[in-house]
Amino acid sequence: MESHGPACPGSVLFGCELTSSTKSYTFQVDEEDDSHHILALSVVCLTDGAKDECNVVEVVGRNHENQEIAVPVANLKLSCQPLLSLDNFKLQPPVTFRLAAGSGPVHLSGWHRIMHREDASFEEDDDLSEEDEEELPPIMPAKK
Repeated sequence: MESHGPACPGSVLFGCELTSSTKSYTFQVDEEDDSHHILALSVVCLTDGAKDECNVVEVVGRNHENQEIAVPVANLKLSCQPLLSLDNFKLQPPVTFRLAAGSGPVHLSGWHRIMHREDASFEEDDDLSEEDEEELPPIMPAKK
């Protein structure tokens, strides 16, 4: 993997596997890390050795009242839905993935995105001059 400097945003590949012997995986970052971390899930899929049974994957996190909640995000079955695209479903660590039903193996993959707080692109750019803004034509009423 390519290493990024301290002031450069980066993305690294993420993956974990849930099985009957490893029913959960927790993704967390160092509490002293001053960067902003996002885990973007792309795909959840059954892998080699999966049985034709329902495999339910839950995301366990915290709600706005800091209470633990578990939300099912995938119900996979080899014969009808072995793969689910999550379209970069964004989660903020710490987050736990749990195989709530089935024996797997279920593989989760995506991206761990890291944005360093001192990165200039992290802040809003309010220095737009009027010359940079395009002037839009006025909206005319439709003709009847």
